[in-house]
Order: sequence, then C-alpha cells, then structure tokens
Amino acid sequence: MRFLHPDGTTVHLGYCSNVHQAEDLQGVIAQLAAYAEPVRERLGTDRLGIGLWLAHPVVTELADDEGALTRLKAELRVRGLETVTLNAFPYAGFHREVVKKDVYEPDWADEARLKYTLDCARVLAALLPDDVDHGSVSTLPLAWRTPWTPACAEEARHALERLTTGLAALEAWTGRRIRVGFEPEPGCVVETTTQAVRELGGLDPDRLGICLDACHLAVQFEQPGEALRRLAEAGMPVVKLQASCAVEAANPADPAARAALHRLAEPRFLHQTRTTSDGDVLGVDDLPDALDGELPADGGPWRVHFHAPLHTEPEPPLRTTAGQLDQVLAGLLGGAAAHCDHIEVETYTWSVLPEPPTDLPGGIAAELAWARDRLTGLGLKEDPS
Repeated sequence: MRFLHPDGTTVHLGYCSNVHQAEDLQGVIAQLAAYAEPVRERLGTDRLGIGLWLAHPVVTELADDEGALTRLKAELRVRGLETVTLNAFPYAGFHREVVKKDVYEPDWADEARLKYTLDCARVLAALLPDDVDHGSVSTLPLAWRTPWTPACAEEARHALERLTTGLAALEAWTGRRIRVGFEPEPGCVVETTTQAVRELGGLDPDRLGICLDACHLAVQFEQPGEALRRLAEAGMPVVKLQASCAVEAANPADPAARAALHRLAEPRFLHQTRTTSDGDVLGVDDLPDALDGELPADGGPWRVHFHAPLHTEPEPPLRTTAGQLDQVLAGLLGGAAAHCDHIEVETYTWSVLPEPPTDLPGGIAAELAWARDRLTGLGLKEDPS
C-alpha cells in the first residue's frame, strides 16, 4: 500500500515474506498466490507491498537468468503486488527446524555476504515498479558479537567500501538507487543506535543507512525519540522501518507470566531477552537461559525478542511493546517531514506461536490494517492510484 505524507513523500507499507517458507523460485511464486494476493484481497486494496525475502539460491538464479526475473516481475504485477524493499538479513535456511545463531552467517567479514547483498540490490532494481526510483535492502548489523576480531572488523570495512561502490555503479547503470540498511539487533556487533553510530558512522548516507527494527529497539530499552535524534545527528538515514513488537513481562517473577513465557521458548528462533537494573541493560542470548535463572526476575520487566503480531496481545499477563512502535512511527512520520518511506511489517514468528493461526492471510491483513490506521492517524493519506 502507498500513502502520501503531508510533505508529498510517498510512503510504502508492506509485509515481509520471510514469514513464508520458500527457498526456490517456484516456492516464492507459489507464496504470492497462496498468501500475498489473499492478504491484498482481505484489505480491499488494488495494490499491496511485499518485502520479499529471497534466499541465496533464489537471488543467484534471478541475478543470472533474465527470464526468471521477468517471470517473477510478471507474477507480482498480475497479483496486484509490488516490491520496493528486500529483506537480505537471512541468507538461507530461515525455516529449518533450528535456526538460532545460524541466521547471522555469513557475516560482513565473509565475501559471500557482499556478493549476496549486491545480487539482491541488482534484483530489486529490476523489480521496482516503473514509477519508483529507489529501493532498500536490509541486512544484518555486521555479525553476531562473537567471534568478532579486529581483523574481522577490517574485512567488513573493506566490504562496505566495495558495497558502496557497487551500489553507485548499479545506480549509474539502471537509474535506480538502492540503499542498504544495517539492522541493529540484540547480541550482535551493533545492538543499539549508539553502537550503530560508533561502528557504522561515516558511511555514505546516499547508499548506506539503518534499518530500524522497532522490536529490537524495544528489547534494548532504547527510547524511540532519543534513538531517532541520535541517528539524525550522526547523519545516518533510516532507510527502512521494520514495524514489529516485542513481548514484555511486566513482572517476570509472576508464575503466570513465567508459564506464558515458557510457551514462547521454542527451538527454532533466537529470543534474546533483556531487563534493566539500576539504569543498566542486562541480557541473555535466549529466553530459555532467562527462564533458567540467568536473568534477574526481581527487578524491571523482561523484554523478549519475539516478534508478536501487531494487532493483538499475547497470552496474559504478557503484553507487547506496541506503544514503542507508535512512538517510532510518530517520530519518523508524525512531523512536518517524512524521515522514512519504506515500512515493512515483519512478524515472521506466526508458525512458532503457542497456537499458530489457521488463517495466516487473515492475520497478516489484520496487522497491515493496524499499521494503516496508525499511518492515517498521523495524517498520511492512502494513495489509491
């Protein structure tokens, strides 16, 4: 869906297809028919944005085969779908039985990450709608924090220089600008916006910036207004917002809260968990570690990296951080100028909820309707054209 900000900026809203299991082109095309088109129909709109996740084998095929790329673009068009952003954080295997820390491989010290990201940028430049001149690709925040040596950091810095050069060459060739956003995430080399400024400052803001995930921001107990000001003062653009909510236990010592948290401690994805004590953020790498006693339960609330559906609450007494997401949206789009124009609802955890939905398109449509209401509440107008 497209919205017009009062300043004239077109703001794109879609959902991320990493919620679907597909690691070949036929699977990607099948998910458009099985899920994305029904979501569009549920919303009653003629055009729906979809932030594609294209696993490494798919991107390689699309980058090497113009016919395959033409086929995918035709499938998007005929189903009333459009793509202005790709999620290039997971490289492959995102729906294996156990993913956990494998999602951070290869990292930015590995040549494979650079090639994959540039291939994604080339594919996206070809998929962009005819009336859109720029796109975004989100990626991991360099690496998981260990092992990360000075030599790794140096390799990554060289890779980002080559990424910038490659994106500039792509724009010169296609006329389309693709920007890459690094996504701070708990447990990574770049967890917070403060670390983003330190580790990624000085990069070309025309090509590289931040993908801000509202769930991650909340888990790290960052204040949205302060985080956005920090990035703006450092000249680091938010090239993409992932509209997402974390799960919060206000009183993690409450037996009912712990029982509900145990039902979220599933084996596929990593659920980093944080709390605060005397102003400091304390954390563990996964929710089971917290429940086993590695995180204090007698201080502040726990926040869990578990992307909760935007439009509903989890099992009581748990709640979501939807309030923080509201603040992020207001900070980026509630003023006189739009500070981000790509918004992607990224709830990839539907299949690992304690009670997975029987109607996934209906759930995704409800999330997008929630986001649509927030945007129109900030003064944006839905663009029916």
